Amino acid sequence: MRVYVPLTLPALAEAHRTGELGSGPFVAYAVTPALREWYLSEDIEELEYAALGRAALASLRLLAADPDAVRRRVVVAVDVPDGAASVDPDRGLEPSALGQVTVAASVPLAKAAAVHVDAEDAEPDVAAAARALPAADGGDDDARFVVDGADDHELLWYATQEIPNLVAGV
Repeated sequence: MRVYVPLTLPALAEAHRTGELGSGPFVAYAVTPALREWYLSEDIEELEYAALGRAALASLRLLAADPDAVRRRVVVAVDVPDGAASVDPDRGLEPSALGQVTVAASVPLAKAAAVHVDAEDAEPDVAAAARALPAADGGDDDARFVVDGADDHELLWYATQEIPNLVAGV
């Protein structure tokens, strides 16, 4: 099963240093039954893109909680064995938990398929989105517009061999 793990650049640097993406249990995003129902598509690429988007929003939440982190969303795509990720049956249909899974075991960073990161030019919009997130969560439509503005920036795809360059100086 492909899961998308939300991180920040400092967390990616730590994963690179330790060789471990997460020591389970940790939150990731995947194509879940609830995500399929919400997205209304059977195209697996579209569904995986939606899961990636959910992980990007979770990465934004991590940035909002860490004011010192570089303002670039980070998502690591990794394949885990079937059964290693599970959906919380009590939260599966909550809008905030769409696509959310819990990965029970630790995952070596070497198992990552790719890393998705914002380009440097996205930093001002991502920073504004991170600042606006609490107000957006509170129902402020203007703040929601700012948060949605981060999605105007596509996450760039990086091979795992490029991780040392991504985290250099972090």
